[in-house]
Amino acid sequence: MDAFRLLPYRVAVGACNMAADHVLLDAAAEHGVAALRFYGWTEPTLSLGYFQAANTRLEDPRRATLPWVRRPSGGKTLIHHHELTYALALPPGFDASWMARMHERVIWPALAELGLNDVIKTANRSSGASEALCFRQQTPGDLTCQGHKVVGSAQRKHRRALLQHGAILLAASEYAPELPGIRELAGVDLFSADLQAAIAESFVNETKWNAHEDTWTPREEAAIRKTANDVYGAPAWNEKR
Repeated sequence: MDAFRLLPYRVAVGACNMAADHVLLDAAAEHGVAALRFYGWTEPTLSLGYFQAANTRLEDPRRATLPWVRRPSGGKTLIHHHELTYALALPPGFDASWMARMHERVIWPALAELGLNDVIKTANRSSGASEALCFRQQTPGDLTCQGHKVVGSAQRKHRRALLQHGAILLAASEYAPELPGIRELAGVDLFSADLQAAIAESFVNETKWNAHEDTWTPREEAAIRKTANDVYGAPAWNEKR
């Protein structure tokens, strides 16, 4: 493979964001197409890992009223607010080692280019296993700043294709003030557009693949709308546990 699709940044509600990732994973499995996209959220949104119980979202009153969605990947609870989210879809033949590769050889160099080289580290041990919030838990390969996790990812396999999506915590949210972001920890305000460009460039340098700046096709847009409505916006999915 010598190229990947680079999809445009856009902001959407939780169900549509998860549906878009789902569509990219299907395309990777069916057509052998790799894709990378960055996105945001129309409003602060809580997402649960695939295996978490739905009532987990009610454990903290600050977050109990937030819109929410269940992710197709595992992991713990995320509060999507002041962050940059990414999704990487890879066709059959790629394995889970992409978790560390994306963190250490793509995102870290991008953050270093933006002036954070001296404060970003790689977590080398697990901690906080009992925590409900993803960013209160560290696993080897997560990226940290001043000891706090600021980059985490999760994966899902489907028909041997791989979806990896993750979050870069730019700043703390009032819905989770116990989670400082890069702004609080390093005193740096990162602009989303600058970070996207740096990560995309770093991804090209790491893979040697060409970036094909693409748009969603009408068929994909229709699939996203249908999947958002039928799956990620439906109680049968979100309240399945």
